[in-house]
Amino acid sequence: MAGSIQSLERAAAILRLLAGGERRLGLSDVAASLGLAKGTAHGILRTLQQEGFVEQDPDSGKYQLGAELLRLGQSYLDVHELRARALVWADDLARASGETVYLGVLHQRGVLIVHHVFRPDDTRQVLEVGSMQPLHSTALGKVLFAHDPVARAELQESEREAFTPRTLTELADLDAEAAQIRERGWGAAVEETWTGVASVAALIQDRRRNPVGAVALNGPVERVCRDGVIRPELVVSVREAARAISRDLGAPRF
Repeated sequence: MAGSIQSLERAAAILRLLAGGERRLGLSDVAASLGLAKGTAHGILRTLQQEGFVEQDPDSGKYQLGAELLRLGQSYLDVHELRARALVWADDLARASGETVYLGVLHQRGVLIVHHVFRPDDTRQVLEVGSMQPLHSTALGKVLFAHDPVARAELQESEREAFTPRTLTELADLDAEAAQIRERGWGAAVEETWTGVASVAALIQDRRRNPVGAVALNGPVERVCRDGVIRPELVVSVREAARAISRDLGAPRF
C-alpha cells in the first residue's frame, strides 16, 4: 500500500483544528498546536486560502474555515437528501410523461446524474447514474448555470464543445439564455448535445433557496416538442416536480 502524503495530512490537520477550536486562529497558534514550523504552516494555509478552503481576516490576520469548504460539505449532504426526496416525484414524472427523467447536480464543471428513471416502456435502456452531462448544452446544465454563480464561473473556465450545429458555445449567448431561464423558470435544450433528443429542466432549491440540483425530462424531439418548441404540458409537469422536490427539502413556495 502506498504511503500517505505528509503535506495532505498536515492540511487536513489544519482544517480539523480550525473546525474544532476557536473560531479564528493565528499562524502561531496553528503552528504551535500542530508542532509545525511557522514557514510550513504558513505555506499550507496560503495554499488552502487560494483554494477557498481557508479565509484570513484582514484586520487580525487570523484564519478560519472558508466558504468553499463549507459549500462542498453542504453539497455532499444535499446530494443524498436530494435523491431521497426526489424518488417519488421523479417516478411520477416519468410515468405521467412517458419519458426519461434525470436528477442532476453541479460537479467538476459539468452535471453529475444522481438519479435516473427509465422510460416506462419495454425498450432497452442503460442506467446513467454517475455519468456526466455538459453544462452548456443540456437542460440540466443550463438551469444550474442560470442560477448558480459557481456553475457560471466553471462554465467560463471550461471548453464548450459544439456537439451539434445547434449547440451554443459563446458565453454571451449562454448568458442571454440564462437570463431567459431565470425569467420563465425553466430551461430547454433541443438537439444541442444529441441529435434527435430534446430536454426540459427546472431548478430544485433547498430551504435557504440555494440551488441544489435540477430535474429534467428527456425524450425524442417528435414527442417532447411540437413545431420545434417544448410542449407546454411537459414544461408544467417538470416545473411542478421541481417545486414538489424543493418543498420536500424545506423550500418555501415559489
